Amino acid sequence: MHAGQPVDPATGAVVPPIVLASTYERDADGTYPRGFSYSRTDNPNRRALEECVAALEGAKHALAFSSGLGTANAVIQSLAVGDHVVATKDIYHGTRKSLERAHARGLLQVTFVDATDLKVIQAAVQPNTKLIWLETPSNPLLRITDLEATANFAKKQNILTVCDGTLATPILQNPLQLGIDMVFHSTTKYIAGHSDVVGGILLTNQTNSIFEEAALSQKAGGGGGIPSPFDCWLTLRGVATLPLRIRAQSSSAMQIAQFLAEQPQVETVYYPGLPQHPGHALAGRQMKMFGAIISFLLRGSKEDALALTGRLNIFTRATSLGGTHSLVEHRASIEGPKSTTPDNLLRLSIGLENSSDLIADLKGALQGK
Repeated sequence: MHAGQPVDPATGAVVPPIVLASTYERDADGTYPRGFSYSRTDNPNRRALEECVAALEGAKHALAFSSGLGTANAVIQSLAVGDHVVATKDIYHGTRKSLERAHARGLLQVTFVDATDLKVIQAAVQPNTKLIWLETPSNPLLRITDLEATANFAKKQNILTVCDGTLATPILQNPLQLGIDMVFHSTTKYIAGHSDVVGGILLTNQTNSIFEEAALSQKAGGGGGIPSPFDCWLTLRGVATLPLRIRAQSSSAMQIAQFLAEQPQVETVYYPGLPQHPGHALAGRQMKMFGAIISFLLRGSKEDALALTGRLNIFTRATSLGGTHSLVEHRASIEGPKSTTPDNLLRLSIGLENSSDLIADLKGALQGK
């Protein structure tokens, strides 16, 4: 709530003003003593956002971008032609598509693996492996990767690691503290938290070749693009309530996951907070709570799953996650014809509605009401 956001010295405002200037005055000697020259290079609102999220994540360096996918692409574009990437196969579909395109164009070599098994990651490494790309909990199957063990292995091989921590947020999990080199978030989701702004951020404690290239890409405008001052201001507004929101949403998600696991119409529930989840013990060690995303397989077909979403009254049928409104999504429809997500899978993003009301909504839909 305070990092990067001191009281405005000019007005005493406790909320930072939005600075819309594209350019800034130089002194007569040609210098920029106030630290800003051109808003693509730096902006007071972007600097405040980067400092704030860096403090939240326990990072020393941060780069804010105009979207989460823009952040991922900045990392991808920072790799050299011919570099090899080992990536978790259950990964945000936009990231997967970007990696697949880079592979198809002959820019990168990419191997997708089951990142829940360290031996599988180790076996996929090649002499030209530059990066191990992780996502935990993953989207949409909520798989859990052992961050510390993977980071320890990667360091011995001089391989960099990056983790998409969007679903956990910095409140529930801190990959940098577990040895991961870089972490990124789609700030669109929980960090901003109100479904009204798009953004992303990349963080690290020690600069490395990939992070430095991403920084050049951000400042030169040739990569993922920069967020507007207003986008940064909106995201900072969301940060102030992030701890309260994610804890409340995670608490509700646990109750809802337990309810779904008991329903005969439900085949499988993917939620790391449930003891039957294969990553439950590991998630309990590296996360403070289990998050607010639940995926489940409905007994039946794609059509049955879609029909269920139509019977829900409180859940909104919409993509994305992390906002104050609870959302339901038939994930395979969004991911397209090459999706590996089961056709009978529905993903829930739990918002801030009363958990009893959400359970009643699901109960009625499952019973065909």
